Amino acid sequence: MRTRLLWLWSPVPLLLILAGCGGATPSGPSAAQSFLAGTWRGTLTIQPDPTAPQPGPPVSGTVTWTFEVVPQTNLQTFRATIRSENAWLPITVTGSTAIIPGNTPPAQISTQGNYDSPRGCRGTFGSFGTAEATRIDADFTGVDCPATFTGRVLLTKQ
Repeated sequence: MRTRLLWLWSPVPLLLILAGCGGATPSGPSAAQSFLAGTWRGTLTIQPDPTAPQPGPPVSGTVTWTFEVVPQTNLQTFRATIRSENAWLPITVTGSTAIIPGNTPPAQISTQGNYDSPRGCRGTFGSFGTAEATRIDADFTGVDCPATFTGRVLLTKQ
């Protein structure tokens, strides 16, 4: 029995026993990513009050959209943070985005949200279009105080 205990505490068997005590956890499969997740940049063009007798000219400006996957949604629902540098609509807003029919490109993309208007009211917007692997082309419409607006957003994946 004494010989067996000495063998157990000799360096080789001790190292073999301790080798399994590494403290690192096994790595499982990495979480799936959506082609839409991440930062997209481009241009937002807005036509303010398009039904007015003499609407003003369209206004274009840079825009950044950042999409984050909402967990447990099959990579089809996102939180969209939109930062517009369009002179008519300089806002930062978080909206809700969905893609259909699946979570791979090309897909139809729909985004909507509310924002605090620079004109002192609560505005609302909606957008619908097509999301390719690296490009989004969508309409952008809404109501801002008493005026409506229409427009287009063109984005490229960064």
